[in-house]
Amino acid sequence: RRNITMEKSSASAKKRKAAKIESVTERAPKRLAEERPSPASQINEDLLKMVEQHGEEDILDASAVRRLLLAFEKKSLKNQEMRIKFPENPEKFMESELELHEGVHELHAIATVPELYPLVVDLNAINSLLGLLTHENSDIAIAVIDLIQELTDVDTLNESEEGAHILIDSLVDGQVVELLVQNLERLDESIKEDSDGVHNALGVVENMTDFRPELAKLAADQGLLAWILKRLRATRGFDANKLYASEILAILLQNEKANRERVGELNGVDTLLQGVAYYKRRDPQSSEETEVVENLFDCLCLSLMAAPNRERFLEGEGLQLMIIMLREKKISRNGALKVLNHALTGVEGASNCNAFIEIGGLGTFFTHFMKTPKKSKKALAESEYEEHVCSIIASLLKNARDANRARLFQKFEEDDCLKVERLMELNFKYLTKVRQVDERTREENSCEEDYATTKPQDDEMYLRRLDGGLFVLQLTSYIIGEVCVGGPLAANERVRTILNQKKASIEEIKTVLAEYANNVGDPENKEAREAEKKRILSLSSKL
Repeated sequence: RRNITMEKSSASAKKRKAAKIESVTERAPKRLAEERPSPASQINEDLLKMVEQHGEEDILDASAVRRLLLAFEKKSLKNQEMRIKFPENPEKFMESELELHEGVHELHAIATVPELYPLVVDLNAINSLLGLLTHENSDIAIAVIDLIQELTDVDTLNESEEGAHILIDSLVDGQVVELLVQNLERLDESIKEDSDGVHNALGVVENMTDFRPELAKLAADQGLLAWILKRLRATRGFDANKLYASEILAILLQNEKANRERVGELNGVDTLLQGVAYYKRRDPQSSEETEVVENLFDCLCLSLMAAPNRERFLEGEGLQLMIIMLREKKISRNGALKVLNHALTGVEGASNCNAFIEIGGLGTFFTHFMKTPKKSKKALAESEYEEHVCSIIASLLKNARDANRARLFQKFEEDDCLKVERLMELNFKYLTKVRQVDERTREENSCEEDYATTKPQDDEMYLRRLDGGLFVLQLTSYIIGEVCVGGPLAANERVRTILNQKKASIEEIKTVLAEYANNVGDPENKEAREAEKKRILSLSSKL
């Protein structure tokens, strides 16, 4: 089975980058801003003077970084002392708080020299910054989050791999995600500065997991997964941070089996069902909201890769919701097909397969089998749509019990075997596509001077053929085999008639099934893979 790819769209990444292109010295603590003018303009002037005096090269060296960090530490210590000395008198520590805020912003310059990150860590600056994430003034914490987000920017990290690893190790040792989650809990997103702080906190997690994907499990363990699910439940419809939260959830679930299981334990399957249910009879109003919907469906698909979540999906009436979406001509129909594919596939999908038939899902579903929607903004790509549809039928045939299996076969006899004709149409369509891929490969090889070194390897060739439509050809061939062997006689006869009309042979179906049998199943589960191989070969022999 193909996994879902959850790569970030470059468009959304660029939008976030654009939103960040503002001076790092632009904000001052909101609770103190009225007390004195913002230092932003002065800091900007200082930075400009540095550039003019020293040029673009070597603006910051080790000595300059030490001076910056020393000045920052002094401001932090002074603020701490003033708060302890005058805990009930904000006017007394106001000045030190503004200076600390200014000091944090000055550290943004360090992001231009990632090769000096080891020095920053050695001077204990990361621990000092992490300590400020618990500062009583949330504006200070927000400023630190903004700084960490810039320090961990993936482009910056890639400039110095050694410095990047040392920085990430230091942040992990300081339990940065847990501290970020504590701030996420206390920030009020109705305030713009706090909302920006939430966005930047999620940005830190994205940067770290992008650079070191295995941190996805750590992030979930330190409370981020629970917070994201809570955040998704908090609002219906769209907002920018909901979009970002849905993207981070997809990252956490992409390659971590443990995180998928944790989602179920946190009632996340129900949360995701509630999230997509909002769109069962309405379309998103913008491209960003559309992206939220797609992310929620993708997260639901990823969650269903964990077997226990299949039962939670069934108990949460996920099947009924998907059927309603299939009936509606809304964008959610695309996600519903993908979710059904994941909910029904494999032996873990047996309960859902039988329930789907018993609640009357076949009538609605076969409408989609009979006609692929025309290309539009709301429709999936034709090949993707047909792959999901055929995969669902194949799963139903593999998992349906006797009575339900008979109901499924009956569909192929209805309307004078019209669905058999559609099945054969798809089979010939994808057989032609695969033959075209094979022909292009032969032509490429014939043009090469040294065929021995340029001939595609077996795995490479197989993947190329899969991309060209082989998987749908295998699925349709499997369905044809099941219909001919176990289905009604009329359906079997119609298959043979169409093959004769096209001057084709059942041997071609058997050839495809043989290749399918050799590649089907999970490579990590050899026993189940071997059993599935024998079952398909047995079906082929009965043809």
